[in-house]
Amino acid sequence: MKFTVLTLFPEIPRAFFEASIMAKAVEKGIIAYDLVNIRDFAFDKHKTCDDKPYGGGAGQLMMAEPLGRALDSVKAYKKHVIYVTPSGKPFTQSKAQELSQKDEIVLICGRYEGIDQRIIDEYVDDEISIGDYVMSSGEVAATVVIDAVYRLVDDVITHESLEEESYSGGLLEYPQYTHPKVYRGMEVPDVLTGGNHELIRKWRLKKQLQKTLANRPDLIVQARLRGQLTSEAEKMIEELTDMHFQKHEGRKRRGRKVTDKSGV
Repeated sequence: MKFTVLTLFPEIPRAFFEASIMAKAVEKGIIAYDLVNIRDFAFDKHKTCDDKPYGGGAGQLMMAEPLGRALDSVKAYKKHVIYVTPSGKPFTQSKAQELSQKDEIVLICGRYEGIDQRIIDEYVDDEISIGDYVMSSGEVAATVVIDAVYRLVDDVITHESLEEESYSGGLLEYPQYTHPKVYRGMEVPDVLTGGNHELIRKWRLKKQLQKTLANRPDLIVQARLRGQLTSEAEKMIEELTDMHFQKHEGRKRRGRKVTDKSGV
């Protein structure tokens, strides 16, 4: 798989491609990349790539001509082009899975107030947002997308590792522990050291459900709609919900007792 990144600051994504697991994937030939400096396609001696937007408004906008020439230089019209932008569709694990099946992806790194709409209309296949916030660096946003996608390509990471991550099966990942067994008085749960793999499986599933209910209950709804929850999982959800309700009611009762004792 190949990533082609169009950017005004190639040194930012270059550091990502030359480190850690990505560097190993590149060395093995599983992943290839090309960094294209948009300034190389500017017309004037100052390498100008931005200008004031028509209609007025704050800030500068990336110009169509240098960016269009850069896209033409990599034959972007034959490839899947992504523009990372706060106004794009939310990036998800399922989208990362879809993109990991592409042979080559071209990513446009925006700056300033963004890029000329005509570039989006002519070249862009996907406008992607990595979250409901605004960043000054399209390069950082692009590397987020690249990182989520390349690790799903065959032989980059083992399938076993991918299967037990957050969002696999529609749930968040369960808590994990390693040595030492006791750290600052906190012990590893006994079930994980007992050697009973069936009990470990059930404990992990329950913890997945507990964490997902607490942090991302919307994922439970989605998992149900996709038919990803087993009857065992549904029973655990019912138990966890009952426990939460009882705990909440207990707190309310204790709160009333304290209030009564205070004479208020």
